Amino acid sequence: MPQLPAPDYPADVRARLDADAKEVIARYPDSRSALLPLLHLVQSEEGHVTRTGVRFCAETLGLTTAEVTAVSTFYSMYRRKPSGDYQVGVCTNTLCAVMGGDAIFDELKHHLGVGNGETTEDGKVTLEHIECNAACDFAPVVMVNWEFFDDQTPESAKRLVDDLRAGRPVQPTRGAPLCTYKETARILAGFPDERPGAVEATGGAGPASLIGLKLAKGEAPQHRVVHPRGEAQQQDGPPHDPSPSEHLSSHDAPQQTSASDPAHPAGPETEEGE
Repeated sequence: MPQLPAPDYPADVRARLDADAKEVIARYPDSRSALLPLLHLVQSEEGHVTRTGVRFCAETLGLTTAEVTAVSTFYSMYRRKPSGDYQVGVCTNTLCAVMGGDAIFDELKHHLGVGNGETTEDGKVTLEHIECNAACDFAPVVMVNWEFFDDQTPESAKRLVDDLRAGRPVQPTRGAPLCTYKETARILAGFPDERPGAVEATGGAGPASLIGLKLAKGEAPQHRVVHPRGEAQQQDGPPHDPSPSEHLSSHDAPQQTSASDPAHPAGPETEEGE
């Protein structure tokens, strides 16, 4: 059956959101470009994008509810149903998975008694598996409200969710101090994080992420594993067959070709059909 039109926000909430939306829209030359931050704004109000939030965005930007719904359901950062104060995402993409992400996710499901995308009974934690967080050098990675918790294990991840549910302070591995999902959504809408020291604490990439840049700048010692072709390799002992670690790629290992392997010469090329 068709749904009735979504109810509006209470008058005081609507007035506050109207003022915030006006500030957001002023940042863009075309008002409809403000849709993404406005979706974060309404999500900060109720913890997910409700039908009322969709109606607000549509009316504010002169769009249809279908247009707003199409965008809000396309991006995974917009929640479609009530969720917890803390979104605990376990990366199960390739590297994190083989480094222990799959084991962490399975342990947390059992420990919390929830499945993927489900919320604990106390409303504190929503568990989900997520795709790559661009932090492969810290695998396996867990994110809480988009803040990094690096180099996790099943035991450390269980302690993390226990602390979240108990209200104990939790400090991300790097980045700003943790806040609730609603507070995170407001920051993503483009409003400043007004918590004392939060901006200064954000920091940048961790040391594992920066080592490649330091190598490129010559700021870190460069240890060659594979010797360049044509460069004689000094050996302290007698010659030996190269181990797999000395030839990281088949391109660096001696290859038998028709010119160097008379027992298997390459035959003459023939025209098609001969």
